[in-house]
Amino acid sequence: MRYVKELKYGFHVIFHPFSGFWELKREHRGSLAAALTFVGIFIMLTTFEKQTTGFLFNSVRLKDVNVVVDILTVTLIYVLWCVANWCLTSLMDGEGNMKDIFIAMGYAVLPMILIRLPMIALSLGLTAEEGTFYYVFSYLSYIWTGLLVFFGTMVTHQYSFKKTVLTCVLTVLGMAIIMFIGLLFFSVIQQMITFFTTIYKEIRF
Repeated sequence: MRYVKELKYGFHVIFHPFSGFWELKREHRGSLAAALTFVGIFIMLTTFEKQTTGFLFNSVRLKDVNVVVDILTVTLIYVLWCVANWCLTSLMDGEGNMKDIFIAMGYAVLPMILIRLPMIALSLGLTAEEGTFYYVFSYLSYIWTGLLVFFGTMVTHQYSFKKTVLTCVLTVLGMAIIMFIGLLFFSVIQQMITFFTTIYKEIRF
């Protein structure tokens, strides 16, 4: 089944990022459906991790866990990165389109799933003295995914190392700008709704 092959191809991407991302874009070895599947699994893992990680390594209190907030946070970061990256690379002669970016970034989160899922079970049996192993692998998942995001951007847009660094920095800045504009927009809309509601109530009374 093609979908299963596209999921399995994620293992090639994370161990051979240059050829992997190249074939994702040029030979269509992956798909948006598979990429979104990885993102969906990571979203569920984020919430599951907060609720089941051993208390020695869990800084989150169960009563503070909000599934909706977790889902929206991860989804927003993923979408914002892809949109901001596309906006920037469109102006910087990038060769990747919106779909290419969504696919590459979706495959990039696979190490987070492969490492952090077994770490949840491991955290239940580790002592405080053995916690170093937990934190080392935890940091490894972030570093590995970060490198894949970097290499995915480089290969997808055919950028040099320096240009990729600049693009990633500007993408983060772009995400902040988009969030600011979004919050400003919703604030204005909220004030308008309040204004018209007040006028309606005054006329009614």
